Amino acid sequence: MELKQYFLVMKKRLLLIILCVVIATLTTAVYSQLFYTPIYQASTKFIVNKTVEIEQLGQQQMDLSALGFNIQMINTYKEIIRTPAIMDKVVQRYPELGLTPDMLSSMINVQSVNGTQVMTLSILDYSYERATKIVNAVSSVFQSEIPKIMKVNNVTILHSANVDDTPQPINKRSSQYILISAAVSLFFAIGLAFLLEYLDDTLKTGEDILRTMGVPVLVSVPKLKMKQVTTIGKTSSRKRVGEGRYANIEG
Repeated sequence: MELKQYFLVMKKRLLLIILCVVIATLTTAVYSQLFYTPIYQASTKFIVNKTVEIEQLGQQQMDLSALGFNIQMINTYKEIIRTPAIMDKVVQRYPELGLTPDMLSSMINVQSVNGTQVMTLSILDYSYERATKIVNAVSSVFQSEIPKIMKVNNVTILHSANVDDTPQPINKRSSQYILISAAVSLFFAIGLAFLLEYLDDTLKTGEDILRTMGVPVLVSVPKLKMKQVTTIGKTSSRKRVGEGRYANIEG
């Protein structure tokens, strides 16, 4: 099939292609507007220092040369914070959150900040106020339970989530999905047009007959529009009426 024939097929099915693109784009736009739900993120930050309690001296000593050790400890804390040792305590101390340990564990996201001693704990929720309460509750329990679990007191909260903040949703409305929908539907419609053309085995032109049957067309009947048919009908009627008017001549 030549390039010109491709364009002819698309021109022939142009209405189908336009309808597919318009319907898909409008559907995506309406869905984005009606079913959009904002999601908020609240987070706290910790710093991990190697602070060991020395009972015999009654004081704390900080090992400034153990930065690598502290960074490795963050990976351990990432796992500990999701265990029942922490999750169960949060659920018990904060029953007003209405969460189970499994639900709470699935909501938590823990990351280290660019390989530093800083660890970020974040929570996603449809309510920023609720996300703030949850992340602060987990942070508080985690800080209080780590000395009992690890026998070290090396976690300090640098920043807590503030319920009075007015953050923007992390899933802002975007036209990206609408553009993607339009592009995908366009390719789908073009493919559908070529598929219909391939399945259509009717003979419509002299070239189709010559290509399929190998014989040329000698006579063709043109397709007339309704206006042309009406005009021809009126002309024929007037002609038949005129032909009937003859004079009778008697000998």
